[in-house]
Amino acid sequence: MPFDTFDLGLARATIARALARGGDFAEVFVEDRDGLALRLEDRRLEQVVGGRERGAGVRLLHDERTYYAYTDALDEASLCAAADAVAAALRDPGASAPVDDLGPVRRDAGLHPVVLPPDQVEVARKAALVHAADDEARAVGHEVAQVIAGYADARQEVLIVNSLGEVVRDTRTRTRLSVQVVARRDAVIQTGHETLGASRGFEVMDEAAVLAAAREAAHKALAMLDARPAPMGAMPVVLANGFGGTLFHEACGHGLEADAVAKGASIYAGMMGELVAAPIVSAFDDGGVPNGWGSQAFDDEGVPTQKTRLIEDGRLAGYLYDRLRARQLGAAPSGNGRRQSFRHVPIPRMTTTYIAPGAATAEEVIAATPKGFYAKSLAGGQVEPASGAFVFGVAEGYLIESGRVTAPLRGATLVGNGIQVLKDIDMIANDYEEKSGVCGKDGQGVPVGTGQATLRVSAMTVGGTG
Repeated sequence: MPFDTFDLGLARATIARALARGGDFAEVFVEDRDGLALRLEDRRLEQVVGGRERGAGVRLLHDERTYYAYTDALDEASLCAAADAVAAALRDPGASAPVDDLGPVRRDAGLHPVVLPPDQVEVARKAALVHAADDEARAVGHEVAQVIAGYADARQEVLIVNSLGEVVRDTRTRTRLSVQVVARRDAVIQTGHETLGASRGFEVMDEAAVLAAAREAAHKALAMLDARPAPMGAMPVVLANGFGGTLFHEACGHGLEADAVAKGASIYAGMMGELVAAPIVSAFDDGGVPNGWGSQAFDDEGVPTQKTRLIEDGRLAGYLYDRLRARQLGAAPSGNGRRQSFRHVPIPRMTTTYIAPGAATAEEVIAATPKGFYAKSLAGGQVEPASGAFVFGVAEGYLIESGRVTAPLRGATLVGNGIQVLKDIDMIANDYEEKSGVCGKDGQGVPVGTGQATLRVSAMTVGGTG
């Protein structure tokens, strides 16, 4: 059947069937997704993958337990089988819960407009895009040894119906380019990475922006060829805008997701209203950033996304909730219940998470730092939400001397504690920038935005080899 004519009566009947043996809440999540991915490596298209899939997940909540089943088919028999499976799994059967009459269908109000749907663009034009990125990156310098350019687009339609009578239809379109450059000089090898992505159509792939991303990735790799070993010890650290926001996302953001809080596995549990950052720090998660890579009109439980204040003037002001954890903790859902697909249960996830910009300029932040470390781009890391301890690699770093960015440094890591780092922020610039990424948690990957302006941490441990 066409997705937009899916029988709401069937959805309601499925919910009633899931609640046949009891339970507090039931929901059907129906998804229709298609997309394309291209990967260019060594000037050859190594991957061209396109496809479409449909399916539905049926979820039942009872107290603090979740029961879930999914099906790759949308016919009545398959949906009934999924509903029967979750009902049969209920450990403590009780009276059947009521299913409210279905209300009006809610849809995206047009916050994330798409000008040129990617499926209306020929594959050859998309392939030309990654070839152009490859050519541009190689033209930056003869020491560029390898370029990997990837393009992906996806269009996802969802229908969410639940036992409260809520009905949501949402269409999400995302388009993204990534460029990774490897530079080599004798035995020294360095890499640079840049992305361009948004909840938009192919119009985001403006030629100038694509070529700029390719050049930036190449410049990062080439600059690091001249890097000397990073120093070790505690020192002021300036985190650049854009990719610098990865540290807040990983080291602090996951601890603010309500599942970690509910389990007592977050350092932020029980700290609402307490000082967890410097007074100049305010931080947000915003699922409604217009056309933001991590944005969508509704979360994957049908709750409208919103701008959630996490930290206000240094004090903890909010957590990120899905329906289950909001109910457990006596709060309202914040629009952060997200799932990778119909095969996955929704869990609390960030959308676009960032520290609000300040009043200084980036130049003033650096000029006010006599000696320190400038982390322009971060690599992967490890975080322990229960303690807030983290270790991050630095993909691109530089020495700051006499208030100027000077020598490139390699092999640096940033070591610290999330709350302590937030408390040690003493300058924030006004050059806010967002970057696109994919966040993994509990085996699920979802698109997220990370952002911040240039900021300074008065002291952080830098691990290095120098």
